[in-house]
Amino acid sequence: MQVPAAPKTIYSVNEGNYSRWDAPTRAFVEGMKNPAAGGKPYSARYVGSMVSDVHRTLLYGGVFMYPSDSQSPDGKLRLLYEANPMAMIMEQAGGRAITGGVDSRRILDLQPTHIHQRVPIFLGCERDIAEAERLFAEAAGQGAAKKAKK
Repeated sequence: MQVPAAPKTIYSVNEGNYSRWDAPTRAFVEGMKNPAAGGKPYSARYVGSMVSDVHRTLLYGGVFMYPSDSQSPDGKLRLLYEANPMAMIMEQAGGRAITGGVDSRRILDLQPTHIHQRVPIFLGCERDIAEAERLFAEAAGQGAAKKAKK
């Protein structure tokens, strides 16, 4: 099984937490909903079951995410039981899986610190994960520039 080379424009996230997300995550979702001139808006599809949502992402491409938020800064999904297995499947199919945030890391590079460790997750096709990473890197650069001015 491979993530399609020409993925569909589908995103999957619980938007009920939108107001608690960081700015780059909100910008990522806004960019999918309101693309640049001539771009096709993404379709929102969220079942609320990680397995179902990731299965659709494997079949059609796009992105599944469960980002951190102000109430759950370490994310909600468990690294050992949810994030790692899905990241392994997604990467074997040609996709990618990261934590998101300004210090974003590859899920499969994380060393567990305890059995129920929770992490945020963004997984999907190369196109969408690369865009998320660009926004997080841009935000990290702006944060560093603000610290340097002080």
